[in-house]
Amino acid sequence: MPVHSLQLLKEGNFRFLNNLKKDRDHLEVLNELKDNQRPFAAIVSCMDSRTAAELIFDQGFGDIFSIRIAGNVVTNGILGSLEYATSVVGSKLIVVLGHTNCGAIKGACDHIRLGHLTELLEKIEPAVTEVAKSINRETEYELFEYEVTKTNVLIGAREVTERSPIIKALVAEGKVGVVPAIYNIATGKVQFLDV
Repeated sequence: MPVHSLQLLKEGNFRFLNNLKKDRDHLEVLNELKDNQRPFAAIVSCMDSRTAAELIFDQGFGDIFSIRIAGNVVTNGILGSLEYATSVVGSKLIVVLGHTNCGAIKGACDHIRLGHLTELLEKIEPAVTEVAKSINRETEYELFEYEVTKTNVLIGAREVTERSPIIKALVAEGKVGVVPAIYNIATGKVQFLDV
């Protein structure tokens, strides 16, 4: 169930925050998983080296799919990976996980243009445009950046179901949940956002 999967992630983040790592025999788990896998969730997070989903949620081999891309944006490749995770393997939850102090968010706010990165950052610009309607970037930069991060994960979570008929059907049937969240790299806490 999606709610159960979300609870497992919340409990894992609690363990991470309190340095209470689950004791795992990684070699034994790998041996058990050699023929099959059943990750209960798929996490779309940033490639930032400080945002490893397995660590943030205290999960081991076989527990989650970790899909990483700068700015945690939703591309066709990401959607294909999520469709595989949910409809083929049976993952019950998709989390679009942004984080504080994100270089891709900063780059999009600054309208950086650099090779192939340009196309990726353009996927964040709708969030920048939306936030600019209500917050002055020059006088409230930290708030502006946080709200762009938040808006970007909300847009990403919405895109997952709007752009994928497969995932949309699974969500409508109650088999899969899609949740946006923000990881605070200073504290380690994950805030799941209500949608």
